[in-house]
Amino acid sequence: MFNPTQEEVRRFFCNVYAKHRDGLPMEALETIAAGWIDAHPEYHPDLADADAAVSRVYDGKNGQENPFLHLSMHLSISEQCSIDQPRGIRQAVELLAARSSLLDAHHAAMECLGRMMWEAQRAGRPPDGEAYVDCVQRRATRD
Repeated sequence: MFNPTQEEVRRFFCNVYAKHRDGLPMEALETIAAGWIDAHPEYHPDLADADAAVSRVYDGKNGQENPFLHLSMHLSISEQCSIDQPRGIRQAVELLAARSSLLDAHHAAMECLGRMMWEAQRAGRPPDGEAYVDCVQRRATRD
């Protein structure tokens, strides 16, 4: 299992941004990441300087969310949907996307994913994939 450091994650996204901006060839994962970077132009200044990004602290105190965490969650949800793991996540995200957009669907799924991770850490147990999918499905079917 790939377990990158915070620095590696930040450099990955900064490198993808630079490659995409310069029209350079990218690997498949980089292409997916570039799509999510394009969807978030507000993050471009954070991605423009890898060394500054590595040293920057995103603690939420100034109201700024962590762009690297946010983009990582987009990649996680993209991967989950591509392999339908946890089972049912692909359909749930597709249902959400049909109501608005894939970007909005991912943002709604992120709230559920974040809640699942927080609850698992708080309780000291493995993440509950079924509860996560149920949360996304509820969002997709509510009026």
